[in-house]
Amino acid sequence: MDAPVPLILAALLAAVALAAPTPRARAAGMLGALLLAPVILAFHVADSAQVRPLRDSPALLAVALALALVAVVVLAFVFARRPTWLPVAAVFTLPFRVPIASGGSTANLLVPLYLVVAAGVLAVAVPALAGRASPLPERRPGVVEWALAALVALYGVQSAYSDDFGHALENVVFFYVPFALLFVLVARVPWTPRLARVCLGVLVALALVLGGIGFVEYATRHLFFNPKVIASNQLEDYFRVNSLFFDPNIYGRFLIVVMLLVTAWLLWAREKREVIAGAVLLFVLWAALVVTFSQSSFASLLVGLAVLGALRWNARRALALSAAALVVGIAVIAFAPGVVKVDLGSSKSAQKSTSGRYDLISGGVGLWRDKPVFGQGSGSFPRAYRRAEKVSAERATSASHTIPITIAAEQGLLGLIAYLALLAAALARLGHNARYAAERAAVLAAFVALVAHTMMYAAFLEDPLTWVLLGAGSAMAGWTTSRVRDRHAAAA
Repeated sequence: MDAPVPLILAALLAAVALAAPTPRARAAGMLGALLLAPVILAFHVADSAQVRPLRDSPALLAVALALALVAVVVLAFVFARRPTWLPVAAVFTLPFRVPIASGGSTANLLVPLYLVVAAGVLAVAVPALAGRASPLPERRPGVVEWALAALVALYGVQSAYSDDFGHALENVVFFYVPFALLFVLVARVPWTPRLARVCLGVLVALALVLGGIGFVEYATRHLFFNPKVIASNQLEDYFRVNSLFFDPNIYGRFLIVVMLLVTAWLLWAREKREVIAGAVLLFVLWAALVVTFSQSSFASLLVGLAVLGALRWNARRALALSAAALVVGIAVIAFAPGVVKVDLGSSKSAQKSTSGRYDLISGGVGLWRDKPVFGQGSGSFPRAYRRAEKVSAERATSASHTIPITIAAEQGLLGLIAYLALLAAALARLGHNARYAAERAAVLAAFVALVAHTMMYAAFLEDPLTWVLLGAGSAMAGWTTSRVRDRHAAAA
């Protein structure tokens, strides 16, 4: 089903799930998107290596579908009775990916998370469509929901004229639609401080286990995934690990989010043992981050820590320190380029020092100039870049590694405006009174760090962390000002 109409319809249904004014309309959008997206996907991956054995064996296919359906139904009953278990299950399944061949490439899909999302949609949508009142308080969609809906709908519509419709289809079906539903499910749950602590505990446990796997990889000099990183390790003086993630930078992004959540807990801790435990955890997680050699993750961590410092103590001092660090960095590059091996007068030096990002960014800007308003089309960056720059497929990666450039090249000014509107709305919502509660400060710092990471690496709305942080932060935004100020005073 490589046709734009079903894909556009799926994106529009996800947008309805995000921004429709009534619970029943949102439920209809959720259920419609949930049912349509797998149909589109089934036609798209029918000839893949993983699916062919199931297609050639109807009995095996029937068993696989039955098991998946049973798992979804059981989870739906659980989530209907215990709504707060859904975000815990979602957080637990965030890192686990299954490689699926699609469109001549391999996508690493969050299959366990998809099952959780499907179960959550059934638990919410079926009672709503049946006219049964929800036991949870309903919150009307705001500017963040409308901005997300605009981005999802626009991405689907702009796939119609993309040079790489298959890539756009995969992004919509694998990421935009399920993660939009995930946001709706996470945001509707009352995020109490207790739920936030439980989710933090799950994330810390996962980070420690994944970090342990990374340490084993580093000690044995053997990776489990990603032939490109394996080949790169053979040529470099250092050895990068990716744990169970396909990419060291995505692994590093996960680690810095957990580190910032732990740091916020430590900064607002009231007992000495909590401070000691937090410090030990940060030491272990820092060691795990170091062996990723992810420069974008290191820089993003500093951004997140600056946000936490501004929230916990003094915003002016945090900004002054950040500005001073930036000035020092610029001065080193300008007056001692040999220290960081950067020659400002050489594009080859810039290309090497930025791990290939210089050419990708400049090429992305060129693509935007060609079609500034509507862009090249959703998911078209690799093919359009390869055609414009006359480079091989290996050099045309999936994005410019700078999300605003990718959005501008693919979706033009329309997409860029929607992206900037989302950032402004999200920061306004997450930042309001964030200094008065550790949970809200943690979410804001993690989201800002993630945004900073996407300025140096790919995947913004393609990362479930973005949607989970926005959903949890949106739910926490409903905490009353008096309540968070009382908690802040007690922790001070």
